[in-house]
Amino acid sequence: MKPKILSFVAGLAAGALLCAAPARAQLGVGPVRVILPFSPGGSIDVLARLVAERIGAETGKSALVENITGASGHIGIRAVRDAKPDGSVLLISPSSPMILHQHFFGEKLTFDPFADFAPISLATSSDYALAVAKNVPATNVKELTAWLKADPRRANYGTPGAGALTHFLGLEFGRLIGVPMEHVPYRGSPPALNDLMAGQIPIAALSTSELAQHHVAGAIRIVGTFTDGPSPFVAGVPTMKEQGIDLSALGWYAFYAPARTPPEIVARLNRIVVETVRDPSIRVKLLGMGVEPVGSTPEELTRAQQRDKDFWGPIVKASGFKPEL
Repeated sequence: MKPKILSFVAGLAAGALLCAAPARAQLGVGPVRVILPFSPGGSIDVLARLVAERIGAETGKSALVENITGASGHIGIRAVRDAKPDGSVLLISPSSPMILHQHFFGEKLTFDPFADFAPISLATSSDYALAVAKNVPATNVKELTAWLKADPRRANYGTPGAGALTHFLGLEFGRLIGVPMEHVPYRGSPPALNDLMAGQIPIAALSTSELAQHHVAGAIRIVGTFTDGPSPFVAGVPTMKEQGIDLSALGWYAFYAPARTPPEIVARLNRIVVETVRDPSIRVKLLGMGVEPVGSTPEELTRAQQRDKDFWGPIVKASGFKPEL
């Protein structure tokens, strides 16, 4: 299998059409709640608050972000699923719950990522890279592959956690180079990065933006990015595809409403999200936080979600990964 993954940033940023609908479609009574199903912090929290602020300014309603955590994000996601479909309760979610969880939670998954939600817009994307410690004698994929094949016991790679997209990126990379990789999950990116810089782990798959400054400083080396073209976060690093590894992937954040939300409300919310992430000052802020602004139509979000779901399904199944809720 030659894996192909959706590359949507350039096309969407260049010319995605906004939904055409009455600008004054009325949202439900009361404040607008943007549900973030994870703990506060990071770019997703900032993004949620920026969009909430714009919703408030555009609608004259109070808009707030609520962090409803637990069960791998599922408690917050179900809260949106069960809300009244009037635009008063929205979900901002990373891609993993919407494309990966159905593959490894199976029948334990208590929501349908497609049927239970009305897509609003892709908001931002993030790209990933593979980096090695300074004590690994490799500057590119060819040299890394030779080093690993010389002693496959070295093939350990760290990620921010089990079930993350980078977990499966590392496994698929190993399959493509012919060296089974051993996953080492951490509790978040910082400890994985710290161990990489200390030489405690030879390889890590993390977001490119997290690795970039340490690569430039010479504390680690990025051997390749999982992008279709140059990453906006690090210069001069070849992609995996340029090095003969046909593997690329993007993570993303997106906004959803409950299923059966009226199209005119979805259209108004779509316009607000897209205008927010494409605002020049906000774009600079988001890029500085390591995510690339996108903005899309609801249909483009659905296509991105479906293609990513289909791509990762066989890889997750082959991994045998079965977490507990």
